[in-house]
Amino acid sequence: EREVSLKSGKAVYAALNRERYDVTIYDPRNDLEVLTKRRAEIDLAFILLHGKFGEDGRVQGMLDILQIPFVGSGVLSSAMAMNKRIAKDVCRGVGLRVAEEVILKQGERFSVKRLIAKLGSPVVIKPVSEGSSIGISIAHDREEILEGIDKAFQYDAEVMAEEYLDGTEITCCVLGNQDLETLPVVEIVPDVAHTFFDYEAKYLPGATDEICPARIAPALAEEAASCAKKAHRALKCSVWSRSDMIIRDKTLYLLEINTLPGMTETSLFPLAARRAGMTLSDLLDRLIMCSLEQYGE
Repeated sequence: EREVSLKSGKAVYAALNRERYDVTIYDPRNDLEVLTKRRAEIDLAFILLHGKFGEDGRVQGMLDILQIPFVGSGVLSSAMAMNKRIAKDVCRGVGLRVAEEVILKQGERFSVKRLIAKLGSPVVIKPVSEGSSIGISIAHDREEILEGIDKAFQYDAEVMAEEYLDGTEITCCVLGNQDLETLPVVEIVPDVAHTFFDYEAKYLPGATDEICPARIAPALAEEAASCAKKAHRALKCSVWSRSDMIIRDKTLYLLEINTLPGMTETSLFPLAARRAGMTLSDLLDRLIMCSLEQYGE
């Protein structure tokens, strides 16, 4: 997800208010040594690394060791949210509705017949720990299921097979520390070339329609906001998060929670913020202020 990370970084770098902030970009691929040497000069790091290493707690742990404060969730929250199995277990435990799933481990035997018997058809197959819908397939028969599992195992040693939920895809963004605020709910409508909100649909301009506020009943919008806050708290998120959901037959299901939402020109968090009356620069100010408050500064 390097390309997406670079796009997010570029957008944030351009939008940060230079009258308030002295901004330097560090690329972990090339600049870790420089970052380490300059750590005493850094008041706050804005992490914009999507996917593994960036969202799973590892870079957060590195910054903790270097004693560099950063925007967003810490090691534990990031690691839990990135692992779809753990995240679902935690959210299910606080009463949130999630899809049924079966966990497959590399090298272990499994029965496609039993999998279909439990989950129905089609089946969604995804790596347990990946972001941006990477490695996801929708499988309709035995052959497609086996192909999807093989594909997902290329990205992770654990794979989740999940019941397919057909409905209205939405997302709800959360801001704040103790007093959480939600932004207007966004409805996601992939075009005919995308059967779901996959990697290309997320980042290719024009690949989806994002409608904000979502065309859903006020009661469902309130439920989505409540669900997003509850998931944020259950996974011990900090400062910001984005929860993806689907509505099937007027019933809301939580799909996953993102502790490091995208900030590209097609990303959903900036869109929801604009609908709430915030420019990207305003949103960044809010995130930075919340982060400094969290560190007691």
